[in-house]
This record gives sequence, structure tokens and C-alpha cells, in this order.
Amino acid sequence: MIQRRTLLQSGAAIALGAPALTGFAQQSVTLKFHTFMSPQSNVWLNMHKAWMDKVEKDSGGRIKFEAYPAMQLGGSPVQLFDQARDGVVDVVWTLPGNTPGRFPRTEVFELPFMMNNAEATSKAFWEYIQTSAADEYRDVQPIALQVHGPGMFHMRNKLVKTAEDLRGSKVRGPTRQITKMLGYLGATPVGMPLPQIPDALSKGVIDGCVIPWEVAPSVKVHELTKFHSEFDPAGGALYTTTFVMAMNKAKYAQLAPDLKAIIDRNSGIETSGWLGKTQQAGDPAGRKAAVDQGNTIHTISAADAQEFRRKARLVEVEWMQDMDKRGFNGKKLFDTAKALIEKHGKKA
Repeated sequence: MIQRRTLLQSGAAIALGAPALTGFAQQSVTLKFHTFMSPQSNVWLNMHKAWMDKVEKDSGGRIKFEAYPAMQLGGSPVQLFDQARDGVVDVVWTLPGNTPGRFPRTEVFELPFMMNNAEATSKAFWEYIQTSAADEYRDVQPIALQVHGPGMFHMRNKLVKTAEDLRGSKVRGPTRQITKMLGYLGATPVGMPLPQIPDALSKGVIDGCVIPWEVAPSVKVHELTKFHSEFDPAGGALYTTTFVMAMNKAKYAQLAPDLKAIIDRNSGIETSGWLGKTQQAGDPAGRKAAVDQGNTIHTISAADAQEFRRKARLVEVEWMQDMDKRGFNGKKLFDTAKALIEKHGKKA
């Protein structure tokens, strides 16, 4: 009798356990994605939404997203990285440079005239962080590390042809190294997050800003400025900005192994390159918006870019000195980043 009861209990346990095991295998999860980009922006529609859609599809709908652009869950753009770190949200896309000095080795990619194209430079950025600065992102699960296309000048009332033309102008920059560069070029640098640009331009708080073509329509820069100065690719890109897509580490660890594998397949060097390529692909449409507005566009030749390069070189020197003071080999880090950009550029 005792033996029969034991067998019955065992059978019941197995029967009860079967749905639980099946449930585990079919585990689903909803992730909150948060960023500062507007819901009409190229970045949100063609990068963030496209990435979320792919992950949902790859998971057979077992990974779902609640998508929150334009800081809809509260806080400021500066707080996004910590929101992912602390588990306030699950996934963010933000600028490491929003918190000056927190990601010092990352900043090498924001030095003047570093990038070639966004896809290659994004791949180089991912490889560089994995090999030279992984601890800067140890508090999160990095999904992608990328840059945007060539940055350039957008001015309200003055056409920039030479660095001298910047003198006396208040120009917005996105990060510490880029605002330093603007200062060395002769402008009065003003640091501020992207969403603040329209108000600052319309009120005359700033005379212009540096952003890539792609992002101009999302903050109405083509409507709020009249003059645009881009750089001939032969002379190099003035600058780029770094971005990170990151996931809360604990949330990632809690995923079922097969769902974790899906996140992994949509992370890394190829995803980084795809994000960079997709963002730069929005540049022609941003440029066309300025053309349609009747604005003036000037291309700074490779020869004229040399003046900008010479003045901006001090930013590079200072960054290497800063790295040395922090216990890193600044020149080695710089040379590593340059070599990786060149390596991936040859493949692009």
C-alpha cells in the first residue's frame, strides 16, 4: 500500500511537473525600451523599431517590447544609462558622452577627423571596446556600440567656410570632446542634449549646432537654420558621436537560454555596423530637407579642412595626456582605434 501511494505521488509529481517544464521552455518576456529620440526620427523608426521587430520575430513573439521614445518613462537623457544599469528600464539607446568623463576610453572615437564611414567605424568601436575598454560597460549588457555619419555645422545667420567664421558664435556640441573641439576652432561651445536644440536655436541661446544631416529633420534644424557646412569626404569627417544600446544585466541573466541566444544574435559587431550604416543612410534625406527649404549648403574642401584639422589637433593631444594621467597608454589606445577604423574601412 505504501509502495503504491509512493508511485501515485511520483506519477502526480511528474504529471504536475510536465506543464511547468513546458512553461519554462516557452517562457516569454516583455522588455521596456527607452530613449530620447523622437517617435518621428529616422533613428527610432529605422533603427530602434526595426531592431525590436527583428528580435520579436526571431523569438516567435516570446520577446516583446514596450517601446518608449522621447523619454516617455521620465527622467532626462543624461539618466538613460543608469536607468538600464539600475533596472528602471530594460533596454536603452543613449550617448556615453552624456556623462562627461565617465567613459574616457570611449571618447577616442569622438576625436576630430577620426571616422571614415559609420558602418566601419561602428564595427571598429565594438571591437575596440571588447579588446581595450570592456570594463567601461561592465554594469550593463552591451547590445551594440555605434557612431553616426559625418557631423557638420548648421548655423542660423552665418555661413562657415573657415574656422575663423566660427569666432563669436555660440555652437552646441553633444559631448565633452566635441565641445572642446568647437572651442579650439574659435566658437563659444555650448553642451546640451539633442532634444534641447530646437528651443535653444529659436530663442537665440545658440547660433548653431553640430549634428549629422540625418538627425536634422527630427529637431527641425533645417527650419531653424539657414546655412550648412559639410566636409568633402576626401578631407575626412569633422567628428562623430558614440552611442550605446545596452540592456539591464540582471534582466539579461534571467532570460531563458534560447531567448538569451536570440538577444546575442542581435548584438555585437554586426548589429553595431548595421546601426551605424542605417543611421548614415538617413543623411541624404536630411540634406534634401535643407535643400527643399532653400537653405545655403557649403562644402569645405579637403584643402580648407586642413585648417580645421590643425586647430582641432589639440583635442587629440589633450585626450592622450588625460589617458596617461588615468593610468592608460593614451597613444596606444589612439593608435588601436585608428588601426581598427582603417581595418574595417577597407572592408566596407
